[in-house]
Formats: sequence, C-alpha cells, structure tokens
Amino acid sequence: MNTLILTSIEQGLIFSILAIGVTITFKILDFADMSVEGTFPMGAFIFAKFITAGLSPVLSTLLAFVFGSLAGLITYTLNIKLKIRALLSGILTMTILYSINLRLNGKSNIGLFNYDSIFDGFETVIVLTVIVFAVKILMDAFLKTEVGYLLIATGDNETLVKSLGENSNKYKMIGLMLSNGLVGLSGALMAQYQGFSDINMGTSIIVVAIASIIVGDSILRNSKLLKMTTRAITGALIYKFIGAKAIDLGLAPTDLKAINAIIVILFLSYNTFSPVKMKKMKKIKAAEAAKC
Repeated sequence: MNTLILTSIEQGLIFSILAIGVTITFKILDFADMSVEGTFPMGAFIFAKFITAGLSPVLSTLLAFVFGSLAGLITYTLNIKLKIRALLSGILTMTILYSINLRLNGKSNIGLFNYDSIFDGFETVIVLTVIVFAVKILMDAFLKTEVGYLLIATGDNETLVKSLGENSNKYKMIGLMLSNGLVGLSGALMAQYQGFSDINMGTSIIVVAIASIIVGDSILRNSKLLKMTTRAITGALIYKFIGAKAIDLGLAPTDLKAINAIIVILFLSYNTFSPVKMKKMKKIKAAEAAKC
C-alpha cells in the first residue's frame, strides 16, 4: 500500500476517535468545548507517565481515557456549578491542563520509542481499526440506551428533559466526561503512534475534530441512515487524506494549520451555497412571498 495512503488511514483512524468525542459536545449537546485542546495532549502525557512507571500499554491507554473524563468534569463544574459561560469554561480548563501536563512528567516532550505500545507485534492499521470500531459500536449502543436518549434530548430540548423530572445537568456532565475521555484516548494513541508526547500536540486540534465532523456530514448528508459515529470516522479519514495530499503536492508542513482551516471553510461554504441548499432557500422565499 502507498505510504501516503497508509499514513493517512492510520492518522485518520486516530483522529476519528477524537471526532467522535467532539461530536458529543459539538453536535449533540451544542456545547463549544475548547478544553479538548488540553485533553488531547493530556491523554498523551498520562500515557507517558504510566508507561514510564512500568504499567502495561493497554492499562496506560485506558487511564488516559479515565483522566480525560476527569478533565471534562472540570469543564462541567466551571460551566454548571460556577455559572461560567461554556466557551470560557473550556478555555479555562485548557489553560489549567497545560500546567498539569507539564507537571505530570516535568518536561514538555517525552520520547516513547524505548517503551512498549499497544501496536507492538501487530500491524498498526489493524489495531487502530479494531479500536475505532470498538469505540463506534460502544457509542452507538450507548446512544440507544435511556441515558443516551436523554443525553441527545438534553441537547435538542433541555426543557423537555426537565419536564420529565430529569436533571439535564447530569446528562451534560456525562456528555462532557465521555467526550473528553475519548479525546484523551485519541491523544494516548497518537503518542504511541508517533513515539513521543509533546505539550503542543493539542494546538488547533479542535479544528481537526470539527473539520472531520463537517467533512463527514457534507459528504454523507444524503445518507440519513448512517449514524453520527460513521460520519465522524469517514470525515476524519477523508480529511487526513486531503491534508496529506496537499503536503504531497509540495506544500510545506508548516502550512498544515492553514490547510486545516481552508478545508473547513471550503466545506462550510459548500454546505451553504450548494445547489440543493440554494434551491430550498428559493422555495422558502417564494412561499413567504406568496403569503404576503
């Protein structure tokens, strides 16, 4: 298999877990959670902390999910308990996590090439495929439970959830913790994949996640039967391939962040000005004019 394609698939699979996590806050809860820019490297640093302490790579990876969930709990506490706006709560959590990440290992970059990883002895792409589909199956199953339905309902109509005698804040907490847990898991996988954890690996990672979600929704928007998790995975894979192809065509790696932003802009513009959308807008305007 071509190295470019294989690398794009592998990184796309890692980022698809990130995208699934952000889907919970961005699409389901409609919560602008910036804390993921701190949670992603936190997952990498938690993995580095425990793997260097002698724990197994599997347990270290699972602990990255657990500590990522606790980061989501911080955002929840700031937003719900302390009444700080959602966006600012995420930014404050991200800022706190920056210092925590540095404190965890005492330095900003930790090499992991001499330590075990969950990829040892297996093809990386196969291990990642198994993990991603396990996450997808578990997420799909969770969203079909009563808690999952109420989580979705909290994002759609919080008043309805309260009218059912349920505490909507509880489901926001579950959503934020689950989201950041998956982001932390993605960070731990990336650290093992690239062989190091770095304090700056979370910079603009929210753009990667949202870009993956938007690309998946744009390309599969006519496939209404496909679940959100499927769209997130597909979007992450396509997004990474577009970025890798741009580098392959001669753009410098330093241009990657600009490429990320441009991909988001292009797909958002496509959604806004696509022929189908414009046709619907014309029909709505015609109907409104007819009423007048």
